[in-house]
Amino acid sequence: MKFDNYSIRSLQSSDLQAYFNLIESNRPRLASFFTGTVAKTKTINDTKNYLAEIAKKTEDKTYYPFVVVDTNNNTFAGFLDIKNIDWTVPKAELGCYIDEHYANKGISTKALQLFTDYCFSEFGFKKLFLRTHQTNASARRIAEKCGFEIEGTIRRDYKTTAGDLVDLMYYGKLSN
Repeated sequence: MKFDNYSIRSLQSSDLQAYFNLIESNRPRLASFFTGTVAKTKTINDTKNYLAEIAKKTEDKTYYPFVVVDTNNNTFAGFLDIKNIDWTVPKAELGCYIDEHYANKGISTKALQLFTDYCFSEFGFKKLFLRTHQTNASARRIAEKCGFEIEGTIRRDYKTTAGDLVDLMYYGKLSN
């Protein structure tokens, strides 16, 4: 998948250093709402083990990680994933974050739109959803620009890294 000067591709075990660098440079921004990722990537060795865990989940068709790559310098600009898959419906949750240096440039919106279309066509999902905290205005704006609609707020739906239980807004999008 390509747009502008970016490509979206599957995360590979050979991406260890670049993936670790993406997380490490954005760790404070990711800390509250990407708790598993942050907890499992504290060191390069932890990250190597995490990538092996992810590879097993991909093989089992329960999780699919992707990276957004800046093709000008081959740097990871962001991350997208497909998780919480229910093949019986079929539906899945999408996750997304962008490197701080690439934020507020429209890259996330373009990447999510392209990725959403890909998920519908390649995987045959009938519904995609994403969750975000009400204070994450940027994520809410991106979701809405990509055609996701608010389905509601689920109370005490997520435990942050600090241990707080917070409400999450659910956005959904149906296939055509």
